[in-house]
Amino acid sequence: MYLNCHTYYSLRYGTIKPEQLLAIASENSVQTLALTDINTTSACLDIVRLSKKYKVKPVLGVDFRNKAHQEFILIAKNNEGFQNINDYLSKFLHNHDLKIPERPEHVLGDCFVIYPYQKGKDFNLKPNEFLGIAPKDLNQLKFSKWNKHREKLVVLKTVSFQNKKGFNTHRLLRAIDNNTLLSKLPKSEEGYEDDKMLPYDKLCGMYSEFPSLISNTENLLDDCSITFDFENPIPKNQRFLTENADSDYQLLEKLTYKGIPYRYGNNVDSKIYNRIKKELDIIKQKGFVSYFLINWKILEYARSKDYYYVGRGSGANSIIAYLLRITDVDPIELDLYFERFINLFRQNPPDFDIDFSWKDRDDITKFIFNSFKHTALITVYNTFKFRASVRELGKVFGLPKSEMDMLTRGRFNIKKLDRLSLLVLKYSQYIEGFPNYLGIHAGGILISEKPIHYYGATFMPPKGFPTTQFDMVVAEDIGLYKFDILSQRGLGKIKDTVEIIDKNYSDQPPVDIHDIKRFKEDERIKYLLKNAKAIGCFYVESPAMRMLLKKLRVDDYLGLVAASSVIRPGVSKSGMMRQYILRCRHPEKRKDAPTVLLDIMPETYGVMVYQEDVIKVAHYFGGLTLGEADMLRRGMSGKFRSRAEFLKVKQQFFDNCKNDGKSLELTAEIWRQIESFAGYAFAKGHSASYAVESYQSLFLKAYYPLEYMTATINNFGGFYSTELYVHEARMHNGSIESPCINNSYNQAIIRGNTIYLGFMFLQSFESRTTARILREREQNGTFKSLDDFIERVPISIEQISILIKINAFRFTNINKRELLWEAHLKISKTVIQEHVVTLFKTRRINYNTPKLPSTALENAFDEFELLGFPLCNPFHLLEVPSTSKLRAKHLKQLEGKYAKIEGYLVTTKNTSTSNGKRMYFGTFLDRDGDFIDTVHFPPIASKYPFRGKGVYEITGKVMIEFDCVSIEVSKFERLAIIEDPRYSINSSNPTFQRKKSFKDLKAQYER
Repeated sequence: MYLNCHTYYSLRYGTIKPEQLLAIASENSVQTLALTDINTTSACLDIVRLSKKYKVKPVLGVDFRNKAHQEFILIAKNNEGFQNINDYLSKFLHNHDLKIPERPEHVLGDCFVIYPYQKGKDFNLKPNEFLGIAPKDLNQLKFSKWNKHREKLVVLKTVSFQNKKGFNTHRLLRAIDNNTLLSKLPKSEEGYEDDKMLPYDKLCGMYSEFPSLISNTENLLDDCSITFDFENPIPKNQRFLTENADSDYQLLEKLTYKGIPYRYGNNVDSKIYNRIKKELDIIKQKGFVSYFLINWKILEYARSKDYYYVGRGSGANSIIAYLLRITDVDPIELDLYFERFINLFRQNPPDFDIDFSWKDRDDITKFIFNSFKHTALITVYNTFKFRASVRELGKVFGLPKSEMDMLTRGRFNIKKLDRLSLLVLKYSQYIEGFPNYLGIHAGGILISEKPIHYYGATFMPPKGFPTTQFDMVVAEDIGLYKFDILSQRGLGKIKDTVEIIDKNYSDQPPVDIHDIKRFKEDERIKYLLKNAKAIGCFYVESPAMRMLLKKLRVDDYLGLVAASSVIRPGVSKSGMMRQYILRCRHPEKRKDAPTVLLDIMPETYGVMVYQEDVIKVAHYFGGLTLGEADMLRRGMSGKFRSRAEFLKVKQQFFDNCKNDGKSLELTAEIWRQIESFAGYAFAKGHSASYAVESYQSLFLKAYYPLEYMTATINNFGGFYSTELYVHEARMHNGSIESPCINNSYNQAIIRGNTIYLGFMFLQSFESRTTARILREREQNGTFKSLDDFIERVPISIEQISILIKINAFRFTNINKRELLWEAHLKISKTVIQEHVVTLFKTRRINYNTPKLPSTALENAFDEFELLGFPLCNPFHLLEVPSTSKLRAKHLKQLEGKYAKIEGYLVTTKNTSTSNGKRMYFGTFLDRDGDFIDTVHFPPIASKYPFRGKGVYEITGKVMIEFDCVSIEVSKFERLAIIEDPRYSINSSNPTFQRKKSFKDLKAQYER
């Protein structure tokens, strides 16, 4: 009876969650309903999956609207009709210039079309078209010609909200969508207050005078049937890369054996051949051959373009993946068991995460879309967050910015808030979690056997690739499993460094960045690891990782593999990180582990470190089958935690332990560790993949530190800001130069030991100006003077001012303040024109500009403004010069004592204590450039908060744990820096003393 039902995926319109819609239907004795969200199919598959639970037959369709104005509703008779609707809707979602017409331009097969009565009453209806009669239309219908043609009429009762609160929320969402005050929201932009679901009998009663409308509607719904298999969803990904399964397998087998010489040379034993045969048999049996081949084809293309990539995840457990060069981790060396990746119980395809440089990923994505027929990116639902909702609703209610700031920061007494502020808070909490708009998954791509539109419509985001309207969880539910094509800056750094080395050291043999076996034995790399001197290196540079490497005394590959997983939140959250460190450093402590866990995980001292450990413990300790254990592991990721199947496995774990005579206390403790750990854990192969990339970056840092830091700066760093990587280059005897007209490019470059920062680091400096400078310099040589530059490069006064302020014309040996005056006197504010050819050079007038001083301190503040940080030592900017001689290297001798030391803030991390209070960890640099680590417990964090960048005086107790030194802060204060000399009242620079504009002074000189 309900042909027009909306969920909250009718973005900024509907207010009912999908499952809630089914629950409401069940409560109202509605046995069939048509889900017709506005211009979207996001909820369709989930509604079908959930419908059995509520014993409601789902029918699928779309409500086609231009903004809030309803044009028509399309309802699918079957799966083919649903695909036709998705094809049609996607046409409009791919081209935003297309307006939805009054009627579909052609007949869509296996579909019904329903027009709202007021809109379609003058149409000549086709066999599959109907007029929808809303309750408000009934009186008018009695006097209409359509009263004699009731066979073309159906009941049209819209459902958009559950109750009055839902309608109020709807109006607020419409106001947000229209960016208007609630009081100014046009009625045409909102629905009707009675767009709610009524009990089936009550709805029939409203149409009692027109029983044929009821029967027509029921007949229409009876003619519709949608089926998707959610009980046993076989993979729906592209089935074959070649013609059929046999030729696919032959290709996989051929590629596997062809890869042996590259990976193992002549050192091949029976263990390798046995592992290959075992894996090939399981892959073939499970029907995952095409998944391996599709990944191989993508990466073969990447190698042909010299793109760097890392295959990670549990795929590293596969020797086939290793031989196909999908991963770079040898599972034989690390004793990685294949069953973590694929086992006979696994229904869903394996999962490779492929990382590319952020510069290369778009081309890889384009290749995938050009190579495979049915392809789409996966969406993510960007939801309303509480704070953002407060701001949006604050604007809707007309609150001033100051009040919105107060509400978002939580700094208010709720008893003193007025009615509007209370409403803002109330409805912000209500819409929190509602989908707001559709985004793009970080790297998920679907490659389907059937057309993507068989499952839903697609939209076209600015990225330029069709994107589904359902997310990855819904995709997996139906059997569509994503290919993960991800990007990271770490690979960009490695690739760029190798290119710099090849260019700057052309007389040396090229660097083989894939020679991981040699890197594992390299003493310089071992030194960097053991002493945590890995700033800029992938995954090992953060303060937490730096300290963990010291605590574990890591200096080898296997130690780094373990550390890469131990650092994850789960091990810490379970309380087992400290136990792992203790058992690693003190072998006698290993006997403290429960014997059963030590027997299961001897390599990690009885501590769960990898995802495989969860499966081992669940299987050997909890008595679960491997299939159940893998379901438990997947459920811990959070996606399926509330699903009934996961809860069933949890109960089975406890039942098995009880039947096996294990105490409830021990069982509950092991479960607690599993639960707090598994959702954040890495597969061992995943950690090994990370460690390979870490070793590549460590090698480059160890032997080519300045080249590596140049590439790091150009790729916008990693964990830290550009400023720290500039500092790190300086610590390796690099000389850092600000951008220079004759030496710099868009990116930073290195010449000898000198790094010239690029123009791209300048705030507000336009890329087109950079292009003009580089093109002119390449065609006609370096610039000789400011006049020469002005004549050759069309540039505005604003842009040249940036260059002068950053001292880019220092080769002229003219003070930059004087150059700034000259530029203002010689450059007009007319529109910049390129490539204007003149027969005669205009002679420039040279003005007698005043002699203006410029100091190093003024340069520092210009750098602050344009680069975001000074190139001088920040300690030199203190208002009161420091006399303290205490440095980070002295703290080891002060264990347990209170110390006062100065540090320049690098980064902070906040976390919550067990009682929900905020505490912080700080990372600072001392005057020598060494790290100081601080701990700020809640009372101190509240009393002495961080106040942004700068030099702080840190007072506290020196603590040493596992060789790591930190200060437990008791007092904390940011030190004052000097007044900006460019604007100081005591400045000797007349520009600022006279407070005259350049325009005024230009006129003065011309007189």
